[in-house]
Amino acid sequence: MIRLNLLAEAKAAEETRRRDPVKRSLWLAGLIVALILAWSSSLQLKSILDHSEVGRLEATINSHSSEYQLVLDNQTRTADIKGKLAGLRQLSANRLLNGTLLNALQQTTFDEVQLLRLRVEQLYTTFAGTKARTNESGVFVPGKPATATENTLLTLEGADSAFNPGDGLNKYREALARNPYFKQVLVKTNGITLKSLAAPEISALTGKRSVIFTLECHYPEITR
Repeated sequence: MIRLNLLAEAKAAEETRRRDPVKRSLWLAGLIVALILAWSSSLQLKSILDHSEVGRLEATINSHSSEYQLVLDNQTRTADIKGKLAGLRQLSANRLLNGTLLNALQQTTFDEVQLLRLRVEQLYTTFAGTKARTNESGVFVPGKPATATENTLLTLEGADSAFNPGDGLNKYREALARNPYFKQVLVKTNGITLKSLAAPEISALTGKRSVIFTLECHYPEITR
């Protein structure tokens, strides 16, 4: 008895088709392409995430930069204010006190000498300072305060009615030089100088023969 397998030829064709190297190459190529696409997608996703992280870091850095600049500006303003306060304190502490001066003059009197008038001159020469700043390297550079050079001159005008006009003037001048106040505040050399001495004449105030004199008291130059 002979059996015929009618599907044998179809099965053989299917088997041949399955073993076809071209088809297998296509399947392999498709798989590789799929893997490449998946890898590319992962790279793109990673790039997006990294870009987002970079943006976040840049925003953080900019925020810190603004805060740092604010700190530098505050340092500059603080240094400027401190410099002005220090200058005011120094000026207040070293100013000429007219009350102390008048008290010293009251403690230095002679019957033969009459003080007619006094004048206090204070001249100031100012020099501009520099403001605090931050240099190109970001380093804070403190400023230099403005300064003022003070020159003070005390002028005393009086009348000497001693028996020998001029003797009272010399005694008065020596007494001023010995006074603790003038001894402390005036320059050490030629602190009190005679500016003028008039000829003897009868005073309209006292009716006595007297001379009018002018003394200059020199304070040291002070820079504040």
